[in-house]
Amino acid sequence: MSILHILATWSKDMKIESIETYVVDAGWRPWQFTEIKTDSGITGFGEMSDGRNPWGIVGAVEDFKPLLIGKDPLNIQSIYWELQRMAIQSKGGIASKAIAGIELALWDIKGKHHGIPVYELFGGKLRDTQKIYWSHCGTSRARSYELLGVSPLNSRQDIVNLGKEVADKGYTSLKTNIIVRPDSPLSHPPKNTYVFFGGFGGGNGSTDQGLEYTTENQTFVNYELLDVIEDHISALQEGSKGKVTIGLDLNFNFKPQAAKKICSALEKYNMMWVEIDMYEPEGLKEIKDSTSIPITSGENLLGITDYRPYFNLRSMDVAMIDIPWQGFGNSRDVAALAASHQINIAPHNYYSHLSTMISLNLCANVPNVRIMEIDIDDVPWKDQMIGGPLNIKKGVVDIPTAPGWGVDIDTKVLTEHAWQKGKGPGYTNKIK
Repeated sequence: MSILHILATWSKDMKIESIETYVVDAGWRPWQFTEIKTDSGITGFGEMSDGRNPWGIVGAVEDFKPLLIGKDPLNIQSIYWELQRMAIQSKGGIASKAIAGIELALWDIKGKHHGIPVYELFGGKLRDTQKIYWSHCGTSRARSYELLGVSPLNSRQDIVNLGKEVADKGYTSLKTNIIVRPDSPLSHPPKNTYVFFGGFGGGNGSTDQGLEYTTENQTFVNYELLDVIEDHISALQEGSKGKVTIGLDLNFNFKPQAAKKICSALEKYNMMWVEIDMYEPEGLKEIKDSTSIPITSGENLLGITDYRPYFNLRSMDVAMIDIPWQGFGNSRDVAALAASHQINIAPHNYYSHLSTMISLNLCANVPNVRIMEIDIDDVPWKDQMIGGPLNIKKGVVDIPTAPGWGVDIDTKVLTEHAWQKGKGPGYTNKIK
């Protein structure tokens, strides 16, 4: 036990002394962090990363500061509900994500104060390792191959080679998005590879969410987009020799009619799931009932009130939970509600390694974990911000054992990679 921990344990009047926020340039999207310092010398870190509204979230943290400075950081429930009452007329979205970032930093402080991982505060761990899948596989390379220091994805053979690389590195599952290449089966192919994110942007004509999609930059006719999707998935399966289950994230890109056609076309492949974001539980159930492929959803939902109608209707097979957007307490509640409906969960974790450690603390503590997301292709300093790489072997990572989330953040790395105002947003339908 360190001297710092002994002093902290003896202290009966710990108070929040200061709160800092960071908006960090993680290449093709920003990450956001909270740093809460106490007068006892303990510092806690939380992550609340949102690729599209970074300044709104850190601005909300600034608004909450008067309710936080001078408070006992160990009294997390009291602080959490005070913040919720302040934001009661702004329920969900940016305010909730800001509250989550604060709450997560407080749990880090409490774990460090007691010298134990956060999951020990909730009764201990159920597992020592966690299976993970390679997320945004191909997506990150298609958007930022130069930053990643890898070869571009210009052809079907490049996708085949990527599938082989995933299998060779020991991963048994991956998740990808819709990648459109110059050699995709199209009558009007693009000049350069890009990732289709029609649900997040694309200009005039991009709101119909169908398979016959026309904007000023790209046209898909006669269900050509369906051919593009199948070509991409078949190349990954070919490269991995069918030994890797494949997840396809459709995001908010399609309405149920189109999503059902996509699922039907993919049933012959070794699919882990098709992931769909949709604010309509009956529409999602319509898709799920139409296919044998597991349907995953929920990363955009916040709290058990949002999830309950989806679970009651059995609209999804796996519930995605975004802990940096939910907070730890809410995430455990959602996991418990999912378990009561015999539904497994999967942490949504496409952020930094702090989010990974936070997500692993949840995985350690709840019984119904299907698998956990992680981005393998990422900015080269991702390991540096936590002092070194994670111990990943054959698609499995160790559960952390150090106090709090299990890592401290090197804030110098964060400030060296600040996201500049006016840049962004991340993850839009950028056609090159």
